[in-house]
Amino acid sequence: MYHAIVFLPLLAFLIVGSLGRVLGDRPSQWITCGAVIISALLSLLAFWQVALGGQAVRVDIGSWIVSGTFDVSWALRIDQLTAVMLVVVNGVSALVHVYSVGYMSHDPHKPRFMAYLSLFTFAMLMLVTADNFLQLFFGWEGVGLASYLLIGFWYHRPTANAAAIKAFLVNRVGDFGLALGIMAIFTVFGSLDFDTVFAATPGQVGKSFNFLSWEWDVMTTICILLFIGAMGKSAQVPLHTWLPDAMEGPTPVSALIHAATMVTAGVFLVARCSPMFEFSPTALVVVTIVGGTTAFFAATVGLVQNDIKRVIAYSTCSQLGYMFFALGVGAYPMAIFHLFTHAFFKALLFLGSGSVIHAMSDEQDMRRMGGIYKYVPQTTGLMWVGSLALAGFWPLAGYYSKDAILESAFAVHTGAGEYAFWLGMAAAVMTAFYSWRLLFMTFAGEPRASQEVMRHVHESPLSMLIPLYFLAAGSILSGVLFVHYFVGEGHVEFWGQAIFMAPGNDVMEAVHHVPTWVKVAPLVAGIVGILVAWQFYIRRRDIPAGLAKINHEVYEFLLNKWYFDELFELIFVRPAKWLGRLLWKTGDGRIIDGFGPDGIAASVLNLARRASALQSGYLYHYAFAMLIGVAALVSWYYISSGGGH
Repeated sequence: MYHAIVFLPLLAFLIVGSLGRVLGDRPSQWITCGAVIISALLSLLAFWQVALGGQAVRVDIGSWIVSGTFDVSWALRIDQLTAVMLVVVNGVSALVHVYSVGYMSHDPHKPRFMAYLSLFTFAMLMLVTADNFLQLFFGWEGVGLASYLLIGFWYHRPTANAAAIKAFLVNRVGDFGLALGIMAIFTVFGSLDFDTVFAATPGQVGKSFNFLSWEWDVMTTICILLFIGAMGKSAQVPLHTWLPDAMEGPTPVSALIHAATMVTAGVFLVARCSPMFEFSPTALVVVTIVGGTTAFFAATVGLVQNDIKRVIAYSTCSQLGYMFFALGVGAYPMAIFHLFTHAFFKALLFLGSGSVIHAMSDEQDMRRMGGIYKYVPQTTGLMWVGSLALAGFWPLAGYYSKDAILESAFAVHTGAGEYAFWLGMAAAVMTAFYSWRLLFMTFAGEPRASQEVMRHVHESPLSMLIPLYFLAAGSILSGVLFVHYFVGEGHVEFWGQAIFMAPGNDVMEAVHHVPTWVKVAPLVAGIVGILVAWQFYIRRRDIPAGLAKINHEVYEFLLNKWYFDELFELIFVRPAKWLGRLLWKTGDGRIIDGFGPDGIAASVLNLARRASALQSGYLYHYAFAMLIGVAALVSWYYISSGGGH
C-alpha cells in the first residue's frame, strides 16, 4: 500500500510524460487523475491506520549510497506526521488534478501539464516520507524542479519565464543553507538517518566549534542552517519574493504549490526536526521572530494588491508566518494543525479565484470585476466559505487552528512570543479586511468589466466545482473533527514519537490558562476587519481612494511590497550583473580570448593576409621577386665567403 501511495504518481508521470502525444488529452487526464486519486484514497487509509491507530511503519526499499562510512538507505517513514502530510499532499493534489481537466480545457498542451502535476506530487511525497536527510533533500530538490516547470508552463510568456527563474534562484539560496546543514549533520553525527541523529542530539548540547576565530554553538548552527532552507521553500522574509511572482503559472499550480504542498515543506522540516530544535533555544527565537515578521509583512502588502491571485498569495505567505512562530514557541502540534486546515481553505480560495478568472475571460484585476455574484452563485458561496475559514470564524477550520497559534504565542510569556502574538493579532485584522475586500470587489456592487466580458460570465463546469465542494467540506469540518487529536487532550497519544517536545516545554498545557480576552481577541479582530472592509467597499467606496491619495507614500510602500525586489536588485542583482559582464567582456573576452585562441588566430590570419598580398598573378611581379631573391642569395654568399675584404 505504501509503495503505491508514493510511486503511483511517478508511474503516471512516466507514462504520460513520455507517451502523452500518442495517448492524447483524455487518456492522459484519466491516467494522471486516476493514479493520484487512488494514492489519495490509500493515504486516507494510512491516516486511519497510522495516525488514528498509532501504528507507525518503516518500509525498506533498498540501499542507496554506500561509500566508506557514508551509508544511506532508501526507506519510507510512515509515522503520524507523515500520515497527516500524505492526506494534505495527495488530497489537494487529487482535487487539483480533477479541477485542471476543466480549467485547462482550452490549452493545447494538457498531457504535459498533467504530467508535471504528477511529477510534483511524487517529489512532495518523497519529501514527506523520507527516512533520512539525503532522501528528504532529494524530494526537496524535486519539488523545486517541478515548481520551475509548472510556474513557467506557459513558456511563451516572458513574465512566466522570469517568474520561474526567480522562484528557482531564490529557492537555491535557501537550498544552499539546507545543504550546508545536512553536511554539518553528517560531520557532527556521522549519519544522516533521522533516528540516529535525533537520538544523539542531546549529547551535542553545549558543544561548539571554531570558525573564523569565533566559537559557534553546534546545535544552533545546524538548526539555523536547516531553517534557512525552510525560509526559501516556505517564503519567509526575506526569501519570500518568489511567491507572488509565481502566480504567473496556471491557477491549479497556485493551489497545488502555494496553498498546501511545496510552501509547507519548510514547516514540515522544522516539525520533523523538533528533536533538534528543542535543544536550540536561540534557533527557536529566530524562527519565532521571522515567522511573526512574515505574518505581519505579508498581511500589510495584501491590503492593497489588486490581482485576485496575488492577494491570496500574500495571504498564504502570512499564514505560513503563523505556522512558523507556532513552531518557534514550541507549539509544533498547533503549527501542523494549522498546516492541515489551511490546506483546505487556501486551496479552496485559489481554485475559487480560478473559477472567477475562468468566468471573467481570464481577467485577474479585481478593479475590473464586481457584480458577478448573480452569474456565479456557487463560486460566490464557496469563496465566502473559504474567506470565513481564513478569518477564523466559528465553527470553521481556521477558528480552531489559527486562534490556537495566537494563544500559544501569548502563553509562553517570552519576548519573542509577545512579539509574534501582537504582530499576529495585527495580521488577523488585516487578513479579515483583505479577504472581504476581495469578496466585495469581486462579487458585490455594480459590474466594472466591459459589456463584452459580462456577456460571457458563466459558472464553471462540474469538473471545477466538485473539487471546490470537497475543499469547502474540509474547510468546515477539518477543525472541529480533528482538534481533539491534533491539539486537544488526545494530542500526546495522537502524535506519539513523531513530534518531540522537551520536558520543559509545557506550551500545550499553558494555552488552557491564557486570559479570556486572549481567546476572544482573534474573533474580535476578524469582525473589526470585516466591518472596516464593508465600510470601505460597500458603504463608502470613496474612502480607499481618498486614503491612498492622502497617504500616498505609505500606499506606494505597500503596493511595491516594501521595495524588497528593488532592494535586492540594488544589492545583489546589479552587482552580480556588473561582475558577470566584467568577467565576460574583460576577463574572458579581452584577456583569455584576446591573448589566447583569438589572439593567435588573429596573428596567423594577419600574417596570411600579408603573404597573400604578394600573390598578385602578374608574371613580371614574380620575375622581379625571383631577381631580388637571386641578388639577395648572391650577396649573402659573397659576404659570408669573405669576398668583401
